[in-house]
Amino acid sequence: MEEVFTRGNLDWTHYLAALVLAMVRLSGVIVAAPFFSSQAIPKQIKAVFVIATAALLAPTVAGLPTAHAELGILSVMGELAVGLVFGFSLTLLNEILLFTGQVMGVQFSFSLANLLDPNSQVETPLMSQMFSLFGIWVLIAAGLDDTMLAALMRSYVNAPLGAIFLDAKSGLALVEMMGGVFFAALQLAAPVLAATMLVEVVVALVGKMSPQLPVMAITVPAKTITGYVLLLGSLALWPRFIEAHFMRLMDAAEAILRQGMAHG
Repeated sequence: MEEVFTRGNLDWTHYLAALVLAMVRLSGVIVAAPFFSSQAIPKQIKAVFVIATAALLAPTVAGLPTAHAELGILSVMGELAVGLVFGFSLTLLNEILLFTGQVMGVQFSFSLANLLDPNSQVETPLMSQMFSLFGIWVLIAAGLDDTMLAALMRSYVNAPLGAIFLDAKSGLALVEMMGGVFFAALQLAAPVLAATMLVEVVVALVGKMSPQLPVMAITVPAKTITGYVLLLGSLALWPRFIEAHFMRLMDAAEAILRQGMAHG
């Protein structure tokens, strides 16, 4: 890998073309990828980061044997598609956490407690916001943001500059990845769902045997307390789950790019 990124210099024409194409791909990643797409990061910092990174990568990625550092509509659209596919694939992890928060919020009776998400500008449940922030914290603490940038650099080998073409099969692969969001979210919420459902069954049976028991006044506190106990007990396993799914999504994005290169 290091040998690939130690090529010689290019003339200014190829360098400027490679610079623009690299900026387009990086911009697509910054727009969609988790953490980097956060509205908390000023746009000026994002722009400087994209320009500086593209300026450093341009001479190297344009010198790869299969690269085509030529400006054109197809090359620009292809680079933008690569960046968006890469970023969108990784942002599915955030969607997993948001959906998990929505499911648990209903079980905790917090479904009406919504906050404005600064990233999507859409009101989301309180639990979803908490899990989303927890996921970002895990990404930063585990150094996965550096891993994502390293994978982005590898993408110039799997999908050389200006030589990528994404067809309908790539879109179908993204749809299949989106389908996995629901399954992964249910995996995270399964312990709490099972515990709260068991509480509802127990309270219902007790209420059936004792009609004078205030079932509605007992159910909500019992579900909330039980759910929180299970949630606190399972949070220790969440970082490993988040890291594993992040790596899987990153591998899936690279597989889509290799498939697009094969059809290019």
